[in-house]
Amino acid sequence: MLDIASLKKSFLNDLQAITNLSQLQQLRVKYLGKRGLVTSELKDLSAVLPELRPTYGKIINEIKNFIIDEINKREDVLKKEEYEKRTLSEAIDITLPGKFTPFGREHPVHAILSEITSIFTSMGFEVAEGPEVELDYYNFEALNMPKDHPARDMQDTFYISDEVILRTHTSPVQIRVMEKMKPPLKIVAPGKVYRCDADISHTPMFHQVEGFMVDTDIAFSDLKGILESFIHSVFGGDTPVRFRPSFFPFTEPSAEVDIGCFSCSGKGCRICKNTGWLEILGAGMINPRVFEMVGYDPEMYSGFAFGMGVERIAMLKYSIDDIRLFFENDLRFLRQF
Repeated sequence: MLDIASLKKSFLNDLQAITNLSQLQQLRVKYLGKRGLVTSELKDLSAVLPELRPTYGKIINEIKNFIIDEINKREDVLKKEEYEKRTLSEAIDITLPGKFTPFGREHPVHAILSEITSIFTSMGFEVAEGPEVELDYYNFEALNMPKDHPARDMQDTFYISDEVILRTHTSPVQIRVMEKMKPPLKIVAPGKVYRCDADISHTPMFHQVEGFMVDTDIAFSDLKGILESFIHSVFGGDTPVRFRPSFFPFTEPSAEVDIGCFSCSGKGCRICKNTGWLEILGAGMINPRVFEMVGYDPEMYSGFAFGMGVERIAMLKYSIDDIRLFFENDLRFLRQF
């Protein structure tokens, strides 16, 4: 009986030292677990004299219920304290200024590239892509530029080996597509190109869009109509357009396409070098020798091709005089777009 009486006193001393729910759970196991002190006393009832057993059992059960009630009360208190601590630690000071996360925007070059591609796809062109590390054959030879052709000097090439290069234009896509597909074809090929050149109007890497159309009855007038429609979509319907004779080994006849200078309205200024015109792209009718390289009958098929620098279009549209600004990652410049 003395042991049972001291059990309550021992529990109260232990309970007073409890400061968190984990300790309270350990206390519960100590007294009420399978091998707990109160549980052990209940198991020992069989050893008590029969006439003392009811009194002894009543006292143990009273202590057990007392311990259960006290543990539950302390648990409620500790849970409330922990909740208040957590709430206080997670509280938000609504008087503090909020954190501003700036929105990202499309890079001006990518925006113009998307616009160009979208204009041509709305005309029925399909988009095709090709490798940036290209074979000399597709980049030059199949486009009517054999090893000794002087036109190769017009393109400062990055050579990986004698036969492998970084493509200097997206025109190799034209050859790859025509090798795999038969006319009619209406393709636009956007992508990165590489040339060993760097100044205010050239970078070692830039973007081009090649386009071509092949069928049995394609004329220069088709090329003229499509390019005029494209230019008016980008620069406005009042933009003057002219086709000026030029030379490209993969087109014949060939032309440079100019637009009227938007700065001086054709009167002549520093931007247009006093000509009143700004060069924008090159184009022409596909050379019959190119058709022969891909197995097309030049007597049956005709077609046109054109190519433009995306950065060039962006510079003209946004009146930018240094191409390097696109790649310097100056947020003051980029935020304008």
